[in-house]
Amino acid sequence: MASEIVVNHREKALALLKRDADKILKLIQVQMDNLTMPQCPLYEEVLDTQMFGLSREIDFAVRLGLVEEQEGKELLYRLERELSALHEAFTKK
Repeated sequence: MASEIVVNHREKALALLKRDADKILKLIQVQMDNLTMPQCPLYEEVLDTQMFGLSREIDFAVRLGLVEEQEGKELLYRLERELSALHEAFTKK
């Protein structure tokens, strides 16, 4: 029973982190589509702040043993790749 609870908490933690990463991606996509250029200091500030916050969430989850360190790194890497592709697509418009 206790191992089921631990697995459930790990699944929930990873799902929440993925949801937060998706929110960052959507926020940046909306900004790029409607508001600012990627070179804008405000855009960079928002991106840096959001990415830092997510990295701290991941670090906390890793320290609690809810997420493996490699899973957290992969989540950040995936988000960075998607943001890079989004940035590239925007600059090619």
